[in-house]
Amino acid sequence: MNQYISVLKRTQVFAGICENEISLMLDCLNARLCKYKKGEYVLRQGGSLSDITILAEGCLHIQKDDYWGNRSILGRISVGEMFGEAYVAPQSGALLNDVVAIEDSAVIFFDVKRIITTCSSSCRFHTAVVQNLFFAISEKNRKLVQKLGHMSKRSTREKLISYLSEEARKHNSASFIIPFNRQQLADFLSVDRSAMSSELCKMRDEGLLTFKKNQFTLF
Repeated sequence: MNQYISVLKRTQVFAGICENEISLMLDCLNARLCKYKKGEYVLRQGGSLSDITILAEGCLHIQKDDYWGNRSILGRISVGEMFGEAYVAPQSGALLNDVVAIEDSAVIFFDVKRIITTCSSSCRFHTAVVQNLFFAISEKNRKLVQKLGHMSKRSTREKLISYLSEEARKHNSASFIIPFNRQQLADFLSVDRSAMSSELCKMRDEGLLTFKKNQFTLF
């Protein structure tokens, strides 16, 4: 697990904590490393979770399939991001979604009780992790609000405009690369892929944007 300490140092949860301190905390927080092949499930709908999880390598999707196999992508987890924190509180219930590796990935699990219960030595860096955890959860809530903003739009075009505009602001550029292919973008926005592709072509023909695969330029 030591090979991922430099990754943990760059995460929001361990912000301001040096690598030596993180190394000391791994046992304190009962950290354990699990690796997953592309396509494997990290978490399954209906299961339970008692850990804070951080992606150390690879990429994951939070997704949900209905009874007929229709898929919705609720989020994308990149290296350094935390996930699953919504289910670690007492009485939080079973997991509502699946978390799937879309490429070979490594996940570090931290016992949430060890995080929120300060160790007997009351070390400075443990207190800092608790504070950082609060800020990280706040940031995740902000991103959820952003997605709800996209989903609240009525038409496929409005959803595309909302999402692509947000990506342009995030990259501070009219040209940017999104983290989804066509099917994944359709699943993320909960729209039909064919209808979305048709709408993108109409927007291109109207001079609103250009695109090549997952690279877009807005005009």
